[in-house]
Amino acid sequence: MEQNASRKQTFIGVVVKAAMKDTATVKVDRYVKNAKYKKYFVRSKKYLAHDPGNTVKVGDTVTIVATRPISKLKRNPSFLLQIIPAVRSRASSRCSAGAIAATPASATRSSSPSRPPLQGRP
Repeated sequence: MEQNASRKQTFIGVVVKAAMKDTATVKVDRYVKNAKYKKYFVRSKKYLAHDPGNTVKVGDTVTIVATRPISKLKRNPSFLLQIIPAVRSRASSRCSAGAIAATPASATRSSSPSRPPLQGRP
């Protein structure tokens, strides 16, 4: 006889807060379609996930899985299953604090002509 293993509900989200002991706040986004206008938009929800050992950092992408309730606020889904480290884009690495500080002030201004100051105002 074959046993059917029940698959638990899993979500992929981003850690937005990791300041509590053994707990991380994970923001899960989902896309919803508007019935009238046929436009997709993002709905998000925050879950408190159990993180034994405080291994995650803010910005990490994690997979959380539904488990039994662990505490008053840690309900389904509440257990961290997998951690995918945050990936930094090339644009953010190029715009580091040192690179911004090294650019002269004239280079950061826009090339559009400036308007003369308004008259009559103090």
